[in-house]
Amino acid sequence: MADLPTRTLQASDDATAEAARALRNGGLVAFPTETVYGLGADAANPKAVARLYAAKGRPSFNPLIAHVDGLPAAGRLAVFSAEALALAQAFWPGPLTLVLPKAPGCPVCDLATAGLDSVALRLPAHPVAEAILRAFGGAVVAPSANRSGHVSPTQAAHVAEDLSGRIDLIVDGGPVRIGVESTIVGCLGAPVLLRPGGVPRAAIERVLGRPLGESPSAAGHAADAPLAPGMLASHYAPAARVRLEAREVGPGEALLAFGPQTLPGADQASAVRNLSPRGDLVEAAANLFGMVRELDGIGAKSITVMPVPRHDLGEAINDLLARAAAPRGLKPD
Repeated sequence: MADLPTRTLQASDDATAEAARALRNGGLVAFPTETVYGLGADAANPKAVARLYAAKGRPSFNPLIAHVDGLPAAGRLAVFSAEALALAQAFWPGPLTLVLPKAPGCPVCDLATAGLDSVALRLPAHPVAEAILRAFGGAVVAPSANRSGHVSPTQAAHVAEDLSGRIDLIVDGGPVRIGVESTIVGCLGAPVLLRPGGVPRAAIERVLGRPLGESPSAAGHAADAPLAPGMLASHYAPAARVRLEAREVGPGEALLAFGPQTLPGADQASAVRNLSPRGDLVEAAANLFGMVRELDGIGAKSITVMPVPRHDLGEAINDLLARAAAPRGLKPD
């Protein structure tokens, strides 16, 4: 959370520079897009993304849309097929999000992509958002700037009502038009409509020269989730067996620890990673995907996980760990 009261600055060159500085320092900045105000964080900084989840009170680690300032920047993050490139050239900047395979070395952190091998990208069509992205020089994740479950904000005052004291800065660009959310098209193969939105299906199909496919998991998703919840079953799942709420470590098991305490048998662990030695849930969320990948990468057959508190971000951490521990082909309800 922000350590100082949230500041509001009127949109200006100085405000743009201050927003870029805050983002580089891991801060949370609200700014207008062509639809609603977004809450921005450095997409490459897992701790900043964890703070964003905490500020919004998001119930789970849904994938987030990464906003960039141009097609060259997008090309450094994702692999574009010919059809994806045609859609980007036709509709960016604008309310179209493309879900694409990550490019090698894509800096968008695992927490922002929910561990998927794909990344959701968009170029917003608003001068304030465009200026901040240019000044920052990197990708910015920016879900709507409100507490999860609350009405999306169309004025800076709405952001302050919901998030004052929880974020660092609000850039006031005046009221935005109340627009529908961005259309999301998956381009991981043949283009598929994942969410209808600001760019009509017919316009997309005219560019493609053929009908869009339908995703069976795209119905009924939350308004601020860039992919349908049904797709969250595709969270990164380690090859190792995951054992939760452990009270001891078996011989040869890898240990995913939390907090200053340890478990009996930890000295026998094949490897140990601690999500947060001081017991901080934001730090734990930031480290979660990376540490699970590390333990899986060293070839551990089993990862035993210490209990993690279930309040605040702990609820989402436990949900993700439960998915990782579920038998293959199944996921928790």
